[in-house]
Amino acid sequence: MTPLSFLDTLADAASAAIMPHFRTLSHVENKEDDSFDPVTIADKAGETAMRDLIEQHYPDHGILGEEFANKAADAKNVWILDPIDGTRSFIAGVPVWGILIGHKTNDKATIGMMCQPYTNERFSGDGHSAWHQHGQNAKTTIKTRACPSLNQATLFTTSPDLFNPKERKAYSAVENQVRLARYGIDCYAYCMLASGHADLVIEAGLNSYDIAALIPIVEGAGGRVTTWDGGNPVFGGSIIASGDPALHKIALDALHSA
Repeated sequence: MTPLSFLDTLADAASAAIMPHFRTLSHVENKEDDSFDPVTIADKAGETAMRDLIEQHYPDHGILGEEFANKAADAKNVWILDPIDGTRSFIAGVPVWGILIGHKTNDKATIGMMCQPYTNERFSGDGHSAWHQHGQNAKTTIKTRACPSLNQATLFTTSPDLFNPKERKAYSAVENQVRLARYGIDCYAYCMLASGHADLVIEAGLNSYDIAALIPIVEGAGGRVTTWDGGNPVFGGSIIASGDPALHKIALDALHSA
C-alpha cells in the first residue's frame, strides 16, 4: 500500500470513529482557561484510530497530531493529522469541518486529504494532481481557476477576529479589493479554491496540522500556498493560498503594502 492510497484507509478509520458523535455530543471540553478552544471525544477517537494504523503500517514514520503528543516529529517522513479541523463547526452541527491527513518528507508536504464524512466527500492531492470523490463515484481531477486581479476574486478566511491588529490591517488591504469575501468554513475553503470555486484563502496563527494536508491539494490543482513572507507553509503560521499563481504575487504585494 502506497502512502497515497493509505490516505483512504486512514480516512475510513477516522470517519468511523468520528461520525457516531456528530450532532449527538453532550459534552465539550475546553483546552484553554481564558478563551474557547474546544475538543471532543470525537477529535480524540479520530486521531487515535489514525495513529494506530500508521504505527501498524509505517512504524518508522513520525506522527504530528493535534490531540496527542508527537512521535518522532523530526523524522524524515511524518504524518500530520487533524482529526477534526473546524471543531467549532462540528459542535454546532454544521458540516464544514473535515478530517485532515497530511504527509511530509524532509519538511516538504507531499500528499494530503480532506475528508468530510457527512457529505461523503474526499479531496486529495500529491502536489502534481488533485482529485475530488463523492461517495462511491470515481475520482475526478480538480483544477483551480484563472483570476487575474483582486477585484475579480473570491476570498475566504475563517474569521477576521482571529487576526492581531497588524495582521487585520494587512488582511483588510486585500479584502477591501476583492469581489466577495466569505468567512467560517475552515479547511473547506482550500478545497473550494482547489476546485475552482474561489481564488484566495488568507489566514494567520495556523499550526502545521491545520495546513499540511491542504498544501498538496491546492498545489496539485494548480494553485500556490506560502506563508505571508513567501516561505514554506508546512510549519503553519500566517498562510496565503491562491488558485492563480499570478494572483498570489498580487495578493502578497497587497498584504505587504499595508
